[in-house]
Amino acid sequence: MSHSRTTRNLVAAAVCLLPLLAACGTGSSDSKSPSAAGTGQLTTPADASDAVKKRYSMENAVARCMKKAGFSYTPEAPDDPAKSWAHEGADYDLTKKYRQKYGFGTYAASVYPDDPQAPGNGGRGTSSANTQYVDTLTPSQKTAYDKALGGSPEVKLNGGSSDAGWTGCMGSAHRDVYGDASPQDESATQRRQDQQNAQALNGDAKLIALAQSYASCLRKDGIQVTTTQPTGIGSMVGLQAHQSAPAGARGGGASKSGSVAMSKDEAMPLLQKDIDLSLQDLECGKDFRAAYFPKFLKAPTSGGGAG
Repeated sequence: MSHSRTTRNLVAAAVCLLPLLAACGTGSSDSKSPSAAGTGQLTTPADASDAVKKRYSMENAVARCMKKAGFSYTPEAPDDPAKSWAHEGADYDLTKKYRQKYGFGTYAASVYPDDPQAPGNGGRGTSSANTQYVDTLTPSQKTAYDKALGGSPEVKLNGGSSDAGWTGCMGSAHRDVYGDASPQDESATQRRQDQQNAQALNGDAKLIALAQSYASCLRKDGIQVTTTQPTGIGSMVGLQAHQSAPAGARGGGASKSGSVAMSKDEAMPLLQKDIDLSLQDLECGKDFRAAYFPKFLKAPTSGGGAG
């Protein structure tokens, strides 16, 4: 499979193990490789975090390397974790506007199948410059492109590891930006940091008090509370809504084996209920999120957000 986009985000915010991007290698082929074009360099924002700056460096390293290998690669600006959380609670006004249309997103793709911004549609209709470029290559050129681009190692979240390391352009760019640490060492380091950050957030006296007030508000509205931990309460209501949705609702398609995709007419009343619930949750958690996100974004933790 050709790699049309080689970036894997750090934290959906703030929650990925590694900034996975393309990197540099060799790309010989029996057929003549197309000349490189459009491989300019991204300008790194001065106010970006160190993690985001490294991801910019990765993208630029990939572009330089792929050009040397005889291929075009257009570096793609990585998402800033802070911005990725903006409409998930970090920015109250943006989140309110988002939820007024999509709710928690469980039924949005069923109601808005042609809306690329609707959760579950995955940005349908968009095509990156790299995707368009790869589509112009012959089969043998695509094989050479994939070899030159290389790939990222598989690092298991449960502590397991893969013997495969970074390869091709991904390998050399990763070494240039992040050094020679193995994927397993990076994964272990990230897990330790995640745990430390989570412990700090869940032990913060102010956040604990605000989470209790948040929970009391939800209970008054008749909403079930299953956790009051700062790292869990913000996403709790949305997760429960998603898990209790009927088959066929999520993403506008079948969510269980043999289930039939929900129609727009079926999803519309459920979306309205989802919107109402999401807005109740947003109001109850307003003060909590205002205090939580500034701390979370400075020291994010995997699997713990207040979206």
